[in-house]
Amino acid sequence: MSQAVPPLFNNPVQVGQATLYRGDCLAIIHGLCRQFDAVVTDPPYSSGGQSKGNRAASTAAKYLNNKSNSLWADFAGDSKDQRSYLHWSALWMSLCYERLSSGGLMIVFSDWRQLPVTSDAMQAAGFTWRGVGVWDKAASSRPYKGGFKAQTEFFLWGSKGPLVGESYSPGLFRVSQHPGEKLHQVGKPLPLMEALLSACGGSVLDPFMGSGTTGVAALSQGKDFVGIEISEHYHQVAIDRLRKLVTPAC
Repeated sequence: MSQAVPPLFNNPVQVGQATLYRGDCLAIIHGLCRQFDAVVTDPPYSSGGQSKGNRAASTAAKYLNNKSNSLWADFAGDSKDQRSYLHWSALWMSLCYERLSSGGLMIVFSDWRQLPVTSDAMQAAGFTWRGVGVWDKAASSRPYKGGFKAQTEFFLWGSKGPLVGESYSPGLFRVSQHPGEKLHQVGKPLPLMEALLSACGGSVLDPFMGSGTTGVAALSQGKDFVGIEISEHYHQVAIDRLRKLVTPAC
């Protein structure tokens, strides 16, 4: 029987201004000896099934229309029920709170099912919850016959104490997701992440890095980035993607 690969806490990969860890964020954030201006992240929602059996299904089966021929690998951590999701979210958010500078922003994505529990976790972790922003997927949203399009996802945002930034940002972002540009089953569009990061300071932490979209946005804006990803596959996708960004073409 093969053994799980241990977290690469002592051997992160450095790509320009980005430091990329592979492992469980609960273990890695605790050992980071620095502060950040913002936490911007898209954790697994664990919202794709109402029963234990549904939650245990592959993420492709839960979130993709074409379940049998997914272009992207499954991702981990998406089988929790509501109570465990609340406790787990409060844990990793509390660790982020300790690593965030005073006045720093916490930006966490969610769908409609997990909005209440995510807001509870954010406040339990010590953050001042300040609002909910909207990602309008426009034409890339999923239709429901007899009902309404699943056209939006959300980001909850808060701060560690009083706000210190000087920017004025909108609360709704209309950005289509083009499947040909995705490197992750539920990856967010790069223009969306670039818009969110424009409101953040010079150093950003992403505990659920996925394919590294937040890292691309951060490096493009000259910010320092630390990303954590538990999946070996997506950790490597992020490394390759950021290396292409920082390495000039010959």
